[in-house]
Amino acid sequence: MTRPSLHGGGPSVLRRLNSAAILRALRDGGECTLSDLAGRVGLSRPTTEGVLAELIDRGLAAESAPRPGAGLGRPARRYRFRADAGHALGIDVDAHRVRLIVADLAGDVVGGHRAGLDVRSPPAERIAAVRAAVKACLTSADVDRRSLWAVAAGTPGVVARDGTITSCTVVPGWEGVPLGRELGRSFSCPVLVENDANLAALAERWRGAARDADDVVCVHAGLHTGMGALIGGRLHRGRWGAAGEVGMLPELGLRDTTAALITGTDADPEASTAALAAFESATTPRPDAATSRPTTSQADAGSPRAAASQSDGGSSRSGDSSAGGGSSRADASRAVGSSAGGGVPRGAGLDHAERVLEAAGWGAAEAQAVVERLAARMARGVAAMALAFDPEMIVVGGPLVRAGDLLVSELRRRIAPLCLSPVRIEASELADEAVGLGAVRLALDHIDEDLLRLPVGASP
Repeated sequence: MTRPSLHGGGPSVLRRLNSAAILRALRDGGECTLSDLAGRVGLSRPTTEGVLAELIDRGLAAESAPRPGAGLGRPARRYRFRADAGHALGIDVDAHRVRLIVADLAGDVVGGHRAGLDVRSPPAERIAAVRAAVKACLTSADVDRRSLWAVAAGTPGVVARDGTITSCTVVPGWEGVPLGRELGRSFSCPVLVENDANLAALAERWRGAARDADDVVCVHAGLHTGMGALIGGRLHRGRWGAAGEVGMLPELGLRDTTAALITGTDADPEASTAALAAFESATTPRPDAATSRPTTSQADAGSPRAAASQSDGGSSRSGDSSAGGGSSRADASRAVGSSAGGGVPRGAGLDHAERVLEAAGWGAAEAQAVVERLAARMARGVAAMALAFDPEMIVVGGPLVRAGDLLVSELRRRIAPLCLSPVRIEASELADEAVGLGAVRLALDHIDEDLLRLPVGASP
């Protein structure tokens, strides 16, 4: 189906304004009669009927089947927004795996997929693996590639407006890769690329812990800790896309988050990188060994690892239903696979760091001490971000966080005294689906801007 548009040389400016208003009312207000729709948008019934007929011709609206038992006489015709007229695809690419979520135009998840990536793969192989995952996702969801109206991808690092990764310390060889251009070769629709923490912030405001907040800082704790910010409900990227990258300053304690949990120390970046690399090389299976778990080895010497080994019962915290998040997160998890990854490796470092957090939650004293030291270190950077943006809410999420974690409660206790104004600090409700859902939201926002854009100088 050819993608419809409200722009071009056909309709008059007034008709385009009316089309945008009616389409928005149908999409946001649900199924309704012609009279109800005319009342919502403040237009006459004949004008509404004419615009609605045009939207039906364009494939953006449809007449609903009559409701059974509606009473005597001919029931009023009802109309609905055609959410299935197109789709948006969200992609989350990190060092070890790719996760995909596909949704209809109303944002309802209709499918998903995840696959492992070899951290040692060069960029060309990584992008080829992402393309293969996209094909598998669309096939399993029974979604035609031509029905995609926008695609958005999230990745660690600083991302320029053209989709080029200008800085990245997480994925080897990723810096300088024109990811937007490379992925764009596979699609006929617009392809957007954004920082993963920024997308997590979008997702939290859309369907997560920050649904009722406009000024939000999102903390994304993984290999390192990144942050994204929403100001007035809008993503703040800065001039070059580097807003929120305060973790580049070692003094703020946001680098090497995973290494700090594994080693139990606050080592310098070089030592942390070496320790994490040694642990990964000793424990990480190849991505094709997807059902394998990291094994205890010489890399497991040290008290945090010993404490964590006691908690390795094969379950994943991220998949725990206690994380909450409502139906949207549940739909995404079902579509993509369990939050444990469905056997897809996340990286030995992240897996083991998560087990340290589990052990701390279960009362292991040494693990608790490690988490408390990490929270004290991270609090400096998160508080610095809060002082810069003065948000009403800080959401703590990422691969290492779930609701109720000791890490979240410790951050809450340590950050609040450093802030000059009251700020809510909440755990993410979206687990590891936040970046993928945020990518879907970014793609849907792009679609909305195209379909609902008003002429320059016009007002709704």
